[in-house]
Amino acid sequence: MAEHLLDTNILILALRSVPKALDFLDVLDQKRERTCISVATRTEVLAGMRHHEEERTMELLDSLENLPVDEAIADRAGRLIYQYARQGVQLSFPDAVIAATALHHDLTLTTTNPKHFPMPELRLYPLDVE
Repeated sequence: MAEHLLDTNILILALRSVPKALDFLDVLDQKRERTCISVATRTEVLAGMRHHEEERTMELLDSLENLPVDEAIADRAGRLIYQYARQGVQLSFPDAVIAATALHHDLTLTTTNPKHFPMPELRLYPLDVE
C-alpha cells in the first residue's frame, strides 16, 4: 500500500476542479491509500482560499490525514534549507517543511513541481496535470 503526502499545488488544483488532480485523489480514495498533508500545506491552502470556497476547502482538508510539525520535522526542514542554501539553491520555508514531513514519515511526495524538491532521498510522484 502506497502512502502519499500531497503538496499544496495538488489540493489547489483539486479545489479548482482540474480533472487530473480530482482523478488522482479519486484513485487514492478507491485504493484506500494513506493520503496525508503537512499542516504547512493546510496553512498555505487556507491563506489562499476565497470566502465562497470555505466549505469545500475545509471538507477537502478534513478528509486528509493532517501531519503536525514537531521538533524533528522542524529541525530537518531547517537543515534542508541550510544545506541547499550552501549549494546556491533556495528552498521555501513551506517546501522545506513539506519535504521534511515526507522524509520523516517515509511518504511519497506527490507534486506538480518536482523542481521545488531537489532532495535525492525524497520519493517523488510528479503529477502531470497538463
